[in-house]
Amino acid sequence: MPTSAALPLIAETIAIGTELLIGGKSDANSLFLAEELGKLGIEVRFKSVVGDTRSDIALTIGHAAKRAGVVIMTGGLGPTMDDCTREAVAHVTGRRLGKRKDALDALRARLAQWGRTPSRGQLRQAMIPSGATVLANPVGSAPGFCLTWKNSLIVSLPGVPREMEAMMVQKVMPILTSRLKDTKQMATPIVRQVFHTFGLPEADVDAKLKGLVPDRMPVDLGFLASPMGVLVSLTTKSGARKSRIAEDLLHPLARQVRGRLSEWLFAEGRETMEEIVGRLLTRHALTLAVAESCTGGLIGHRLTQVPGSSAYFDRGVVCYSNGAKMELLGVPTSLLEKYGAVSASVAAAMANGIRERSGTDIGLSATGIAGPDGGTATKPVGLVFVGLDGGEGGTITKEFRFHGDRHVIKQRSSQAALDLLRRWLIDRESK
Repeated sequence: MPTSAALPLIAETIAIGTELLIGGKSDANSLFLAEELGKLGIEVRFKSVVGDTRSDIALTIGHAAKRAGVVIMTGGLGPTMDDCTREAVAHVTGRRLGKRKDALDALRARLAQWGRTPSRGQLRQAMIPSGATVLANPVGSAPGFCLTWKNSLIVSLPGVPREMEAMMVQKVMPILTSRLKDTKQMATPIVRQVFHTFGLPEADVDAKLKGLVPDRMPVDLGFLASPMGVLVSLTTKSGARKSRIAEDLLHPLARQVRGRLSEWLFAEGRETMEEIVGRLLTRHALTLAVAESCTGGLIGHRLTQVPGSSAYFDRGVVCYSNGAKMELLGVPTSLLEKYGAVSASVAAAMANGIRERSGTDIGLSATGIAGPDGGTATKPVGLVFVGLDGGEGGTITKEFRFHGDRHVIKQRSSQAALDLLRRWLIDRESK
């Protein structure tokens, strides 16, 4: 266990991996870490991203330890030669790197569960800086570790989100809690509320919330735009040190956010669009089938990521070509010839076709041009049509004009389709 010492309530997260710098992957861990640390009143004031170079990682750790009482690193603990976080920590802290029996035993046991024996590279994962506390990995094979250096608690966790989250909650949070209690430090939670919107640009969301937070109120209003919409956050600042006061500050602001963004607000907290849709379908005992062209199965994938989705999701059909649309969904040749595959008419026919063939209550469809090629002056890249057939409720379609690369357009298209379904289900409730 790291020695107990006064722990400045400031943290820095360090995401390690060259792929995070060259666009191959995004850092999905820092927001989770900030939320968990906030529960203890520890504020993340800095975030760094560094590649898989030992000297660069060591330099980043050195800078972080000068300004933060808690430094949490994610990544670089794997079995390959570019995984050098262990070496970097040992180098910058002046610790000897050695194989630890507890780490090695846990590694062998985990791999044995998977029917594997450790390779030479995997054995490197049991190398831990001297004096560090080994953090067992309850999900994967790579152990983490933590140590105290220059009055900072240095924590190293795997970069795989599922492993990182489990280790943070089960191993790191108890250590931090114990340290704060031992040093009799105030650890009032930083309260944060999150709202998820879709269908309104970030600038418009900002305009609708203009003047929401009065001057000198210790609350930060934040925005984060993504293909899934605009996330709005309300976070108490370090000045609001009493949790009851902090919560009281946020309640009236949260009510205003809901009122000003009601048309576009689809979820709060960590809920996703697919979870909201699943709950609505379950509530009304309705079943759904999906026909996808430009989204290539993404809508069905997202729906089936929700546990219990078999109660309402029947099937998904990826009908990319015109032939598939005709053969699998019965889309008339005349519609394709007259309007083209990317059209409101074809989106409606796709939704109707999948509903009738599956026997479900609802058919949902998406057809569009994801790019980067295939666009024309009248049908540009990013043009997407979503269709919904509710049987006796009739068929509705909606046109969208998205921007971004192919991946982003597919994400936005899937979100738009699910949002159309969400709105339809809510309207159905009010009738």
